[in-house]
Amino acid sequence: MEIPLPRLLFALVPALLVAVLYVRLSADRRTPWVAIGRMLVQLLLVGYVLAAIFRTRSAGVVFGVLLLMAAAAGWIGLRTVLAERRRLYPRALFSILLGAGSALLVAVALVLRPQPWYAPAVWIPLGGMAFSNAMNAVSLAAERFFSELGGGAPPPSARAAAYKAALIPATNALYAVGVVSIPGLMTGQILAGVSPLIAVRYQILVMLMVYAAAGLSAALFLLAARGRGAP
Repeated sequence: MEIPLPRLLFALVPALLVAVLYVRLSADRRTPWVAIGRMLVQLLLVGYVLAAIFRTRSAGVVFGVLLLMAAAAGWIGLRTVLAERRRLYPRALFSILLGAGSALLVAVALVLRPQPWYAPAVWIPLGGMAFSNAMNAVSLAAERFFSELGGGAPPPSARAAAYKAALIPATNALYAVGVVSIPGLMTGQILAGVSPLIAVRYQILVMLMVYAAAGLSAALFLLAARGRGAP
């Protein structure tokens, strides 16, 4: 089903309502408008960019895009600890590249095995899923870790609490999938006419990949992170 742009505007109405509520309840007049605006601009642009990337025959272009995505994920993921952002960025980037990159490599190279091996229509969408979930996990881990340290917790206890907090969204997704929610990839495939039995296999692959990406990236980040004077 093709969605006409005028009808797409209806979906903006409840999102704008949430933005108004956010401003009224939090007194933060900037964040929701910037977030919605960036989302609209970025997605409208990415459609044209992906159309060009998907036509490429260069593995270098594909993995260059993945590296750029990981770099952005590392930077955005540290917005919960702005005071430590520059110091922690190399560690966050390393954690996301190794953690999410490993999960992505297994999913694509060992499970899907696309032809050609660097198929951009496979690597780029799955890479986005892996890196975005890793980004969220690192963001939660960083915020909780430094919050615990600030409250006087010793680093081992702070890391344990931060790791549990970082995996809450990914763990909740595993509990809820198929019962509370039908995830985006599976929904998209079913709407496109793919058998639900086939769509389920892809969704299982994605769920395992993003859980591994989040868990590995958060663990690597917390092992590498240090508070001021923390061991």
